[in-house]
Amino acid sequence: MRVALFVTCINDALYPRTGQAVVTLLERLGVEVDFPDAQSCCGQPQFNTGYRHATEPLVERYADAFEGYDHIVVPSGSCAAMVRDNYPRIGAKAAAEGRGRVLSAAAERVVPRTYELTEFLVDVLGVTDVGAYYPHTVTYHPTCHGLRMLTLGERPRQLLEQVEGLQLRELEGAEECCGFGGTFAVKNAAVSSAMGADKARHIEASGAGSVCAVDNSCLMHIGGVLSRSGSQVRPLHLAEILASTRNAPL
Repeated sequence: MRVALFVTCINDALYPRTGQAVVTLLERLGVEVDFPDAQSCCGQPQFNTGYRHATEPLVERYADAFEGYDHIVVPSGSCAAMVRDNYPRIGAKAAAEGRGRVLSAAAERVVPRTYELTEFLVDVLGVTDVGAYYPHTVTYHPTCHGLRMLTLGERPRQLLEQVEGLQLRELEGAEECCGFGGTFAVKNAAVSSAMGADKARHIEASGAGSVCAVDNSCLMHIGGVLSRSGSQVRPLHLAEILASTRNAPL
């Protein structure tokens, strides 16, 4: 089984420990992980801002970079959803404009092989107990892309519930958006801030010491709100919790 890590831009630039945690976790489970150097942005910022044609070369680049791999693991619900949900749309639009099926073919090559991390663990490897140890209180925020586009469902919680020492605290309004939404946070700053404040208040009320999610973009937004309010709650990607063990505590 050939497995590749698509680390994503935000993890590469701002949260490299998440990518390292994914490799540590998967290697502990017996999976050899490659990191194709040709990978770049999936095109989500461009596409969501309305620049579909500027996104097209990135669709082809993604397909070429991960050619030959059985599975592509993505520690980001939003980037995984970009590939799985929007790449076929981009290909169909290009074909409808009479520009051939090159993009559609590229999407067809990678969409079935692209998995968000928890999907890969639960659906492909068939595990929920990954041998993790994290003796702290945690609450889980299901991000919008993971919840609504990928329909991750209970997979992240199933993994968290098997972590030794972890106490999972319920989060009021868990399925409500945190307010990030990429450029939404910039274009609608007041609304985004209000939504973030609501989410932060619920996180504090949970009594958890950490809040985890499958998207560092959402955690960045939530973490900023928590930090500015003086909160001690720690934002943490799910991969980092799952990579933690007794011998290598987080």
